[in-house]
Amino acid sequence: MTKLQKLKNASFGIIMIITAIVMAIYPRDAYEYVIAFMAMGFLVSGVAKLGYYFTMARYMVGGRLILYSGVVLFDFALITGALVDVPRIYVLLYLAVLHLFSGLVEILRSNEAHGNGGKSWRLKLFHGLVDVVIAIGCIVLARRTNTAVYMYCFGIFYSGVIRIIQAFRKTTFVYIR
Repeated sequence: MTKLQKLKNASFGIIMIITAIVMAIYPRDAYEYVIAFMAMGFLVSGVAKLGYYFTMARYMVGGRLILYSGVVLFDFALITGALVDVPRIYVLLYLAVLHLFSGLVEILRSNEAHGNGGKSWRLKLFHGLVDVVIAIGCIVLARRTNTAVYMYCFGIFYSGVIRIIQAFRKTTFVYIR
């Protein structure tokens, strides 16, 4: 990771932390912003994957997988944007499923990194376990009115901290002669 990429990741992590704190302070107004941020995150990820597919990945082995994931992320963006008028319990369950899936994927990635002898498997495992705990918290505290906002804020805060930690971590380079 170059110094510019490290600076970009660290500054984005700081912005995520500040956003989480501001949204946690004003939870009544933040519900619509939670849905908007989730939809925009999916939209940006989907468009980026589709752009990557149409520029480079269509010529690669397994490039169709990138196309499919871009389309699925774009669909998630449309679905999430349409959740503004549904009851908050459904948004909370949607958030719990997203955190649970993300946590399980991160746990599997940590297991793979541990098997390959990687050094960052503990941080990935901890990140996955925190995501699973957030998902369980969403389900347990489903009856409270601002649970979706607080859980989303905690997830953003934690992801911002992890992004800052990863930005300043030493990376290993593989040189091929």
